[in-house]
Amino acid sequence: MNYRKVSASARQAQQRLAVTSRFRLRVRRSAIHGLGVFAGQAIPPRVKVIEYGGERISRRETRRRFLRILKDHRGTFNYLARLNSYWTIDGRVGGTGAELVNHSCEPNVGPRREHGRLWFVSLRRIRKGEELVADYKFPRHGLRTPCHCGAASCRGTINRH
Repeated sequence: MNYRKVSASARQAQQRLAVTSRFRLRVRRSAIHGLGVFAGQAIPPRVKVIEYGGERISRRETRRRFLRILKDHRGTFNYLARLNSYWTIDGRVGGTGAELVNHSCEPNVGPRREHGRLWFVSLRRIRKGEELVADYKFPRHGLRTPCHCGAASCRGTINRH
């Protein structure tokens, strides 16, 4: 991915974050993977930080998009977040910027499903400048995805054990 494209993507995501979160959040390069979301201010524990938004798609469409991601994995990221047994949110289409929250085996935000919406909620106090990270918990028996979070308790994979 070239620098101008990344910069444009970061600017667009930054604009979406500014209108979708009550906290100041910043988009910048992440040591974990590509771009990440960083706290622009301290965030208290157990509060909704940002909604994971995007296009709501059915099980059938989720499968179709996931298989396309697997087939054309070069430069294609998975922004599919399961809402319930039928609906999935595709953050690539109309996302709020929350789709840039990276995985870590030691998360500081976690998902909360509430009234047909998906939120990232702080699990503890998050310091200003700290990257927001969630445990993706990919399926145990799914495609093994290596983890690069660097946490002391890193499982070595994004998949559940």
